[in-house]
Amino acid sequence: MTNILTANKVTKRFGGLVAVNTVDFEIPDKSIVSIIGPNGAGKTTFFNCITGFGKADEGEITFEGTAIHNLRPDQISRLGISRTYQNIRLFADMSALENILIGQHIFLHSSWISSVIRTPKMVKEEKGALQEAQRLLDFVGLRGKGDLLARNLPYGAQRRLEIARALATRPKLLLLDEPSAGMNPRETEDLTAFIRRLRDELGITILLIEHHMRVVMGISENITVLDYGEKIAEGTPSEIQSNPRVIEAYLGRGAANEGMATAQARHSNSKRAD
Repeated sequence: MTNILTANKVTKRFGGLVAVNTVDFEIPDKSIVSIIGPNGAGKTTFFNCITGFGKADEGEITFEGTAIHNLRPDQISRLGISRTYQNIRLFADMSALENILIGQHIFLHSSWISSVIRTPKMVKEEKGALQEAQRLLDFVGLRGKGDLLARNLPYGAQRRLEIARALATRPKLLLLDEPSAGMNPRETEDLTAFIRRLRDELGITILLIEHHMRVVMGISENITVLDYGEKIAEGTPSEIQSNPRVIEAYLGRGAANEGMATAQARHSNSKRAD
C-alpha cells in the first residue's frame, strides 16, 4: 500500500523546548491511523507541522509526493489536507449551513462584483455550494439543523458540524484532534462508527489524536506513540497495548512494573491451565 503522507525526522522547537524530536512517520493511503501519548507529548504540535500552522524547524513532510513542510495552511488545504481542533472552533453566531459554506470558500471563484450584480455564473456557483453544504449536513446526521446557530447545537452535534466543515474542503487526508473529547459513551460510539464511514464511504485517510483508548484500539489499523516529543513505539493496537514503554509512559515506572508483573503472572497461570 502506498503512503499518502510521509514525515522524515521532523523537529519543532519552542526556544529551548523540543516539542517534536526527529519524528519519522507515515500514513498508508485510505487507512485509519492514531497518534497517542500523554499530555504534552507533542501530538498537536506534530499536527500543526503537517497542516502548516507551525512549520517544522528540521525535517521534511511530503503529501502524495509533494513537499509541504514549507507551505502555508491554505496551500496545504488546497492539496487535500484538512483538520479539526481539540477545542471546537465553529463560528458560534453563524448557522450550521453557513459554517459549512465557509469551508467551501477555496473552491468559489466569483468576484465581489459578480456577487453584487448576481451574474448567472455566480448564481449557479452559489446554488451548487448550498446544495453541497446541505449534502454534508445530511451526511454527518444534521439534516434539518442548517438554520440553527452553531452555538445552539448540542455538543456532539457541534463536533459533527466541525467535521462537516472540514469535509467541505474536499480532503484526501483528514486530521481529527481528540474528536471524542467531552462526549458521552453513546456519542463516542456513534462517532467511532462515523469515522469508519468517512474512510469506507468517502475513501478519506484518517489521522487521529485521541485519549479515549477504547476508540483508539477499536478503530485504528496502526498506532504511533509519542512521549516528550519522541516516537517511542509504533504498531498494531495489540502490539501497542502490550508494549512496556507505552505502559510506562502512561502509568509511570512503578505502575508499569506492577502492570507488567501482573501480565506475566496471568501469562504463567494461563500456561499452567493449558
